[in-house]
Amino acid sequence: MKNDKKEESRVLLENYKVLLHKALDWLWERTKVERKEVKKGKKVFTKIKITLPKKKEVYKTLRDELERINVLASHYVDKAINDAYSILRSWKRRAEKGKASLRKPRLKKVYVRVKSTLRKVEGESVRITVRPYEYITFSWSHTWFSRRVKGLELGEPIIKEDIVYLPFRYKLPLFTPLDFLAIDSNLYTLDAYDGEKFVTFSLKELYSIKFGMELKRSKIQRFASKHKGKALLRKYSHRERNRVLDYVHKFVNELLEMYPITMFAVEKLNKQEMFRDASDKLSKKISKTVWRTIHRVLKYKAPLYGSFVKEVNPHLTSKSRCGWVSRKVGRTFRCEKYGFTLDRQLNASLNIYLKMCGFPHIRDGCGLGVTPLKGRRGMSGALPRDSGEAQRLRIDIKYYEIL
Repeated sequence: MKNDKKEESRVLLENYKVLLHKALDWLWERTKVERKEVKKGKKVFTKIKITLPKKKEVYKTLRDELERINVLASHYVDKAINDAYSILRSWKRRAEKGKASLRKPRLKKVYVRVKSTLRKVEGESVRITVRPYEYITFSWSHTWFSRRVKGLELGEPIIKEDIVYLPFRYKLPLFTPLDFLAIDSNLYTLDAYDGEKFVTFSLKELYSIKFGMELKRSKIQRFASKHKGKALLRKYSHRERNRVLDYVHKFVNELLEMYPITMFAVEKLNKQEMFRDASDKLSKKISKTVWRTIHRVLKYKAPLYGSFVKEVNPHLTSKSRCGWVSRKVGRTFRCEKYGFTLDRQLNASLNIYLKMCGFPHIRDGCGLGVTPLKGRRGMSGALPRDSGEAQRLRIDIKYYEIL
């Protein structure tokens, strides 16, 4: 919405900018930048290491320094320190990769994200504290979105010179999820286990979108320099991103409608580490995946359905419950100790399920021994499964294609 209180908010923005500049300068003086030369074969590379001052050690001293020049409410001092650290951490990640200079990051346009302790919602308006007993009030009663946000909870407002952003969110449910779903991310599928059966979601349509747009971009790149086709290249890149996001949102909506009020477990994947051990052919396939995008969209849409998302470490999710780790490459996992056999991807989803539910590994055999956790549902009569039953579940895989 438009900022109709420009004069009052200008006082807040200018004084907050002074605090943020002071915090950034103070932390910059204590930031260490080290350069090391690393040899890789015949080439010599310069490696940059940046060390920021630890927040716990300098927080009190920095806060006292800012309080001396602060004319706003005291909570803005804490916000300025957190924002200064956020700016420096972002600069550090880019500078260590060579994507940013080693000079102090500059502040272009300052905005204020108001903490929950500095705002009070009264009906269809929010009162924001600037100084003790000095407030700014913004109302959304006559805006176009006033009906759409009825019953929703106001988040942290963002104030700029001309615009005020009011983020609204659904209130989280006060009960625990009833179902659990563990998802193993693969090249063409998402293999899941819900405590009762294995479910495989096909992502071939998404992969074909990425592959088709890659072919179009490669044709454009051949004449981009000669015929000034860079604008056309950007057009197709945006089109690919929009198509992928459209597919991901539809897929996540279908998934959440199938599994409402569910605790989802996904792998915390790192593509850069996958590229190190992968061949060139596999690296190209991995680059076309959008696992993190699916996980991110699922994470922020899950609360709308009363669900939650938990990230688990994917390390050794292909092992069996007895702890046996198979180093053989293949479609099927086989425990050479007890003879348990299962599809490798389904076995990974099963282990993610166990990690999410906190099941320890057992050492007296590879029987699955999985008792489904169903929240408040009754557990009477639940029996542990053996490997034979798991193999029968392997046959009853259900495929879902989201069009």
